[in-house]
Amino acid sequence: GIKMIYVSDVKIGINKTEQDAIDKAISFLQVRVENVLSAHIVKTSIDARKREQIMLVHTVALSIKGNEKAIAERFNSNQVRYVEKKPLEVSYGTKSLDHPIVVVGFGPAGMMCALTLALHGYKPIVFERGSDVDTRVDKVNKFWQSGVLDSETNVQFGEGGAGTFSDGKLTTRISDYRCNHVIEQFIKHGAPEEISVKAKPHIGTDNLRHIVKSIRQEIIRLGGQVNFNRKVDDIIIKNGSVCGIVSGGETIDCENVVLAIGHSARDTFKMLYDKGIVMEPKAFSVGARIEHRQQTINEGLYGDYAGHKLLSCGEYALSHRVGSRAVYTFCMCPGGTVVPSSSEQGGVVTNGMSEFSRDKDNANSALVVSVSPDDFGKGVLDGIEFQRKLEKSAYQYGGANYGAIGTDVGSFLNGKVGLNVKSVAPSYSLGVTACDFTKIFPPTVIEFLKLGLNKFDHKIKGFASADAILTGPETRTSSPVRITRGENLQSLGTSGLYPCGEGAGYAGGIMSAGVDGIKIAQEIMSNYKPN
Repeated sequence: GIKMIYVSDVKIGINKTEQDAIDKAISFLQVRVENVLSAHIVKTSIDARKREQIMLVHTVALSIKGNEKAIAERFNSNQVRYVEKKPLEVSYGTKSLDHPIVVVGFGPAGMMCALTLALHGYKPIVFERGSDVDTRVDKVNKFWQSGVLDSETNVQFGEGGAGTFSDGKLTTRISDYRCNHVIEQFIKHGAPEEISVKAKPHIGTDNLRHIVKSIRQEIIRLGGQVNFNRKVDDIIIKNGSVCGIVSGGETIDCENVVLAIGHSARDTFKMLYDKGIVMEPKAFSVGARIEHRQQTINEGLYGDYAGHKLLSCGEYALSHRVGSRAVYTFCMCPGGTVVPSSSEQGGVVTNGMSEFSRDKDNANSALVVSVSPDDFGKGVLDGIEFQRKLEKSAYQYGGANYGAIGTDVGSFLNGKVGLNVKSVAPSYSLGVTACDFTKIFPPTVIEFLKLGLNKFDHKIKGFASADAILTGPETRTSSPVRITRGENLQSLGTSGLYPCGEGAGYAGGIMSAGVDGIKIAQEIMSNYKPN
């Protein structure tokens, strides 16, 4: 592996250069310049807490002559870390595969799982209910322009999963060495190189489309198969073990099924529940998208420095907790749009996305409130019903044509019904209808949305400005169920069934889903030899 020392929290003024940061890290380590073999910046973030003195905060990676580990340990501080970039740990099992491994779903989790298997000589077969990415882009654009929904190919279903129509954000709270491998594969398949150095990397929905296609072609080149428009309708289980799947009336024999079905595969959740697969209800969050002018956010964060060439589009992640309930923002899309994201007829769902350039007028993010089985019921599928009820009533209030429901923040905070469009034009393409949010959301959600707006306005001036627009509902923040798995990563009581990624309740976002896919691939490979 590659051995390096990481020096984090290296602060420099906004008009200084990267070389200044590297020099500062070297002098901090007290090593001689001639002993530094290489140095580069691995992460950069912005500290705008003092607006009159905005700093760039770098993490610098250095390769140094001598015993790097000993040098790092001398400091005994979190700021200096010894890092060894390890190759992916793979041990091959001894059992022979009677049939290829089946991967259900081709979002980030299924894709990384299938790619990892294929790279190691296993030839997986992928089943994806939606279409390939090119057909998918056409169908999604048609929906965004005319409101004609295809319930099998949409923002949630199809090649690349829900991540394809998002910002392609790779931020994650997990620290897992596999994150490097996800980023490496993305770059290898065409992602911008800078995603390996940004503190909050994003690929952009425009780039993601080429990347997912390239990954699919690689899996096929290595002997795997990828089937589109093939929903898995049933899983055949005998004596507690998987022995096949049914798709399109055809039975395919297999002993290993990776369930990377995404958080919106409600019919599949129902099928699994009816089969007696162990599942539990899980907390998630609901709310709306909030839109501001990007300029308002930039000024709220950077003050007079807004627009400085070194400062990226302003981003935020805000949260406030009272007891066990939180209101927070997530999936923030700078310079992006709010997009129609339904996957069921007669239900409205909103989401946000940005292209790589992030050059649109508005910033948007999900402003959501956590809800748990205490709110919606302890039955396994109660969370799904709760989501569905919100989506269906929004559909009715929004004009029954996939238009969204909306309100300006001023009206919402004053308990009035109205959608006064002033400086912020809603970007949702199918129209937004003024709606009394109290008719749709439970009182607790309303109360916490108001609380969040007021609290976050103290953090970013203008966050609760009367002109900001709320567009809803945002219901698909994470999976409403967890398909429980044991230490061996298999479904409890069903051997050979591997719940994986966000839909199974074991990830949130592109990066952690990809990591989970790799983890499942490693586990399967440790049991079987390549086919």
